[in-house]
Amino acid sequence: MPDELPRKLPPKRAMDHEIELVPGTKPPARAPYRMSQPKLVELRKQLKDMLESGIIKPAKSPYGAPVLFQKKADGSLRMCCDYRALNKITVKNKYPIPLVADCFDRLSQAKHFTKIDLRSGYWQVRIKEGDEAKTTVVTRYGAFEFLVMPSA
Repeated sequence: MPDELPRKLPPKRAMDHEIELVPGTKPPARAPYRMSQPKLVELRKQLKDMLESGIIKPAKSPYGAPVLFQKKADGSLRMCCDYRALNKITVKNKYPIPLVADCFDRLSQAKHFTKIDLRSGYWQVRIKEGDEAKTTVVTRYGAFEFLVMPSA
């Protein structure tokens, strides 16, 4: 989790993140994973921070993905949502990947190069209205749905 969370939700845009499901599929709902006491303390802290920032809200949903933690290089814990079951029933977007050589050809004519580091980049993209329930995570402390794209 970043040192500082966004203080408010990003604006709704013409293209918020949509989660399109394969027709006729049932919402996946899994039980929360067991966690050690230190991870439960961290989970409660991160949920509290995300609730206060408006990134998540309490949910009553037929969907449910468990969460787990991955240790980061600095030793802190990153909360990850296990959306594998949801991913199996999601319509896959297919976009052609450009050839690297073509990208370099276009860059060779550029006059300016820009590097952008978006702080909490995923949290800058809203979930499309009506799709929030599909992002529901289940924990010992309740179920929560994301109002922005989950980051891990």
